[in-house]
Amino acid sequence: MKILSIETSCEHASVALLFDGETVERSLEGHSNHSERLLPTLKILLSEAGIALGSLDAVAFGAGPGAFTGLRLACGVAQGLAMGADLGVAPVCSLEALALQGAGNEIYVATDARMGEVYSAACRIVDGLPVMLAPPTCCPPEMLALPAGGRWAGVGSAFAAYGDRIPRELLERLAPLQGDAVPRAADVARLAVRMVEGGALVAAEVAAPLYVRDKVALTTAERLARGGRA
Repeated sequence: MKILSIETSCEHASVALLFDGETVERSLEGHSNHSERLLPTLKILLSEAGIALGSLDAVAFGAGPGAFTGLRLACGVAQGLAMGADLGVAPVCSLEALALQGAGNEIYVATDARMGEVYSAACRIVDGLPVMLAPPTCCPPEMLALPAGGRWAGVGSAFAAYGDRIPRELLERLAPLQGDAVPRAADVARLAVRMVEGGALVAAEVAAPLYVRDKVALTTAERLARGGRA
């Protein structure tokens, strides 16, 4: 299995190449440089591994939810590469990819959605892979809620950004908490393997980001109401 993957849903972006059971990952430092460094870094990965683009099984990307600009960048590059090489595309939920970093089998993922909101999802790890129990949603941190029962681990930037606004009763059910974890391209590639094996790839022209929230700007009054700055 050979998969090239892109994850730019947040400021900590990365790319990865999975081949022969191993994964090589590279970080893209500097949020403003992602668009400039993305394609050259992907080309370097393929060149160093001696793998032609056309020999890949798929091109994968972290579909979000996340930063709109980053999602469009990853999707556009994945589409362009896949179209040129006649490959299928694997749009992978970035929250599912992040769940792979959690401890235990029941993982609650919550990331900073900006504008005073949080992207969240609940997953159960089955045979090493996440199964979504609650679909991705976007809401203020005060409205986050866990499924009933279970022993949950918390993963994602929302716990560092909004720890003082997340309900105390929810935080008390989460152990451990990993507030510094971010989605990684290596995990996107790992989940793309499941899509390749399950025949779930999509044609490049119909690949799209996962937009849980369509509104990207708030008025001053709305920002203030959500605890933000004017």
